[in-house]
Amino acid sequence: MRTALFLVSGLLILAAFMLLGRLFSTNYPSATLLATVAYVALWFVVAAFNVWVGVAKAGYSAAEELPIFLLIFGLPAAAAIVLKWKFV
Repeated sequence: MRTALFLVSGLLILAAFMLLGRLFSTNYPSATLLATVAYVALWFVVAAFNVWVGVAKAGYSAAEELPIFLLIFGLPAAAAIVLKWKFV
């Protein structure tokens, strides 16, 4: 359930970043690229923090957390790159 919540929140944050990038793109043409890069960097930090919590606090091993990290980071980051590449 926690993984699903992270995925949904990641996609909602992605929507907010894409909306802001699109709104500022009239004055700053590179705003959508900056929004995409900022989102991927921020989401990497959030996903890495989630791994740290899982390993340090919840008692999981790094090998157990790695697939979850790849899912939590990879899916929204790939969606951000595809959205930027195809639509924005």
